[in-house]
Amino acid sequence: MQVATDHPAHRASRLSAWLPVVIGTIMIGITSSNAFSSDYTSGPFRWFYEALFGHVPDARWHVVHFFIRKGMHFFGYGVYGMLWLRAWWHTLPNSSFAQDAMLAILGCGIVASSDEFHQKFLLRRTGSPRDVMLDCCGALTLLLISYLVLRLFRPEKLTHVP
Repeated sequence: MQVATDHPAHRASRLSAWLPVVIGTIMIGITSSNAFSSDYTSGPFRWFYEALFGHVPDARWHVVHFFIRKGMHFFGYGVYGMLWLRAWWHTLPNSSFAQDAMLAILGCGIVASSDEFHQKFLLRRTGSPRDVMLDCCGALTLLLISYLVLRLFRPEKLTHVP
């Protein structure tokens, strides 16, 4: 794998490729805090859910809230995986989609593991290996969907040249 050269235009390109990953990592760090524990998100999520779908009984709300939170994990890391893929795609000009996707999943896995490890030390959060798996599955799913879309509609993009 060849890394892009150090020409000023390439440095700017790498910065624009990696800045979304950095911002995504910061967002994950912020949402990993006690302020985003289920105790604090239940109220706003419930208000929004009930505005869309109507009243939900308390017993059912706990299940709905659980699936909202886990769905956000899955989808959020799916988008985060796409950001990693884009960054590697622009950084390693001679790599394949599969190589970039594997690096993207590795990046997501490292950040997800760090996030869950960090949460083990917070009073209102619980770090879980299951969440790491859910996060990685979200990233893998969106990466596979992107591969299929490219394969069907833009196969020339799979041979690279960003």
